[in-house]
Amino acid sequence: MVKRQRKGFWARLLSLVVVVLILAAAAILRDGRILGHDLREAHEAKTLKNDTLEVTPDGAFVVNTKPLAKDVQGYGGPVPLKIHIKDGRVAAVEAEPNAESPDFFNRAKELLNHWQNKSVDEALAEDVDAVSGATFSSKAIIANMQRGLAYAKQHGQWGEDGSVGALGTSAPPIVGSVDGSVGAADTSASHIVGSEDGSVGALETSAPPIVALVVVLLGAVVPLFYNNRRLHLVQLAVNVVVLGLWTGTFVSYTLFLRIFAGGVSLSTIGALAAPLLMLIVALIYPLAGRSGHYCANICPFGSAQELAGKLSRRKLRITPRVLKLLSVLRNLLWGVLMALLLTGTCTAWIDYELFTAFLYSSASVWVIVLAALFLVLSVWVPRPYCRFVCPTGALVKSVE
Repeated sequence: MVKRQRKGFWARLLSLVVVVLILAAAAILRDGRILGHDLREAHEAKTLKNDTLEVTPDGAFVVNTKPLAKDVQGYGGPVPLKIHIKDGRVAAVEAEPNAESPDFFNRAKELLNHWQNKSVDEALAEDVDAVSGATFSSKAIIANMQRGLAYAKQHGQWGEDGSVGALGTSAPPIVGSVDGSVGAADTSASHIVGSEDGSVGALETSAPPIVALVVVLLGAVVPLFYNNRRLHLVQLAVNVVVLGLWTGTFVSYTLFLRIFAGGVSLSTIGALAAPLLMLIVALIYPLAGRSGHYCANICPFGSAQELAGKLSRRKLRITPRVLKLLSVLRNLLWGVLMALLLTGTCTAWIDYELFTAFLYSSASVWVIVLAALFLVLSVWVPRPYCRFVCPTGALVKSVE
């Protein structure tokens, strides 16, 4: 018996190592980064050219925040911007390519117009709030704007008429050295989240991440000691309301790649504490023999399906043969999606897992419609999405 348990443990540990290597490879292939370290930089020729700032032929002053805000992470990774300044005012702000979910980032991009036609000082003083439903992306945009504008103010010499003169070189850079790399002059610039004034500031201490962490802790710990049906139903309801509808906190491929590509720093630990605990429950608990704990006790969409199933005692009878076929189809789907991810053929599918339906103000209409259909189906079929479709669930199950 003991030998069998040890053999099972080592098999699960090996599976976990394989999963970690696969996710690391996917992060490198998609973003060229691993745990916040940009691997592509090692292969780029280093020059003295300042790629952070340029003056166009029409006199516009363009700041590229990519070298200035390498440590600023949205939900999917860095969110670099190009800030165009003409006649001393912000003429336009362009979003550079990034790995954010398109539906959520398009909502966050509404912020870019907020700084339009304002002087650099006015733009720096702007109090900008994050967009509900796209908090990570919008906070990353705000942080990039703050760094870019601060850099522009210190390096641009403005004439009395507001036109751009020569580039300032006497003052030390606020963030970033002459070659555009992040320097040490600004020690507060390592923070990802914005403070109340929109600047890059301290750790995330707002209510939603804290409440989400408490809910995840309850789901992770309480079922280990108490097997109470009513308590479980309360946990399911709280999962849906807090983790799903309020904070949008759940394990998904987008989260996996965000963690593996961007890593975690002291400045992001507050916002990512609940998601990190979710990952521990999903991937580490199986090593201790607690398979399926995350899916059964924490996942907000799984919780929503289980609650919907309480609405009717009548269930559709699915024969063992059909169940086996559905299981095969799920594994086949997962294999295809993983192949698309690891070959770089199509990585966009990770942005359309049904968990994102909770963020209904930003989610794709099709995601919301599919999520609603599965919730209706779950009234008569227990957790149909979890059992027959969920790619994240298939990944987690591979460790069990």
